[in-house]
Amino acid sequence: MNNEQIMEIRKEFPFLDEEKMGRKIVYFDNGATSQKPKCVIDALSNYYSYQNANPHRGAHYLGMLATEMYEDARKKVKDFINASSVDEIVFVRNTTEALNLIAYSYALDKLKKGDEIVLSIYEHHSNLVTWQYVAQKTGAILKYVYLNEKHELDMESYKNILSEKTKLVALAGASNTVGGVIDVKEVTRLAHEVGAVVSIDAAQLSPHLRIDVKDWDVDFISFSGHKMYAPMGIGVMYCKYEILDSMVPFMYGGDMIEYVYEQTTTYAKPAAKFEAGTQNVGGAIALAAAIDFMERIGVDNIHKHELELTDYAYKKMSELDFVEIYSTPSYVRSPLIAFNIKGVHSHDVSTVLDTFDIAIRTGHHCAMPLHSHIHQNSTCRASFAVYNTFEEIDFFIEKLKEVRKVMGYGS
Repeated sequence: MNNEQIMEIRKEFPFLDEEKMGRKIVYFDNGATSQKPKCVIDALSNYYSYQNANPHRGAHYLGMLATEMYEDARKKVKDFINASSVDEIVFVRNTTEALNLIAYSYALDKLKKGDEIVLSIYEHHSNLVTWQYVAQKTGAILKYVYLNEKHELDMESYKNILSEKTKLVALAGASNTVGGVIDVKEVTRLAHEVGAVVSIDAAQLSPHLRIDVKDWDVDFISFSGHKMYAPMGIGVMYCKYEILDSMVPFMYGGDMIEYVYEQTTTYAKPAAKFEAGTQNVGGAIALAAAIDFMERIGVDNIHKHELELTDYAYKKMSELDFVEIYSTPSYVRSPLIAFNIKGVHSHDVSTVLDTFDIAIRTGHHCAMPLHSHIHQNSTCRASFAVYNTFEEIDFFIEKLKEVRKVMGYGS
């Protein structure tokens, strides 16, 4: 995309309106959550203003309209990830809830003592603590795949760790810290060869890369709307229908039932079986609007622009002898860079940059085992989205130099 196209995209994001914001914000914390375009905000506002009702319940105009819009959103997600059926799409709050649904409804019911769960050392806590709990409850064993010298998943190590004992492979499609992107199709193929089920945490994939669950043949995929221009509080769990149909419910209540008797209940078929109670209907509708926004620009175009930004920032940062970079330098990565400034705590870096209205992330990024692995207590993280520009990166690079000055390192 050229600069003119990016400028037109930037006009769609209210937070970039300097007059209304009272400042010019450089937002490089997209790995935590993206900003929202006006079309998404309008979709949410319009639902609560003119379409609000509880779906699947009311035999009246608004009830039927809400049902239609909610189920249309499910179809939009189904098409976006190339699933076989809308019945394979379960709406949840976020990636974390999706992973917990898999843990409670699948893993706790299917795994037993001595079974093995394969993780990577760079997992987000939501895709690590969850499986620790499952292992403690079932007697399953956690096995970890570590990183190669490029901070990418070591595929040779992965191949060697798989065995007939491997029952579940649970990996992040892309690291939220070092940025490495795995070959989901190959990871899944190898896991299936030993009879394992594959769950991919796609929180850092869905905003940037085209997801194709059919081509990848993956069993579970989880992602959050709020990282891909949609509101907080809406997410997706995809699961192959034959697996989903065999799973026990995660939550119980209204709208997930078939028949209820005094002593027993029969449950609805997926996906309704896993959507007890009133769902975030407005969030689902706004997620559909976010998908429309991404498709209008083109997911491949978004990915290309973001990687061009990342490559540019990586080159500029590599030229600064006081910056240590921990992210993979390869082209196959998520658009983020983890780094530290020598002699300066990451929180101080963020605080100083904030005085220039530059927003980055600092800390362990919910990836403490990874930080232990790379021998760092915390890191800074700059993460990019479609509305970011090369000019913002230039400004960011200049202010990294200012951090050094503020912290007493001279010019």
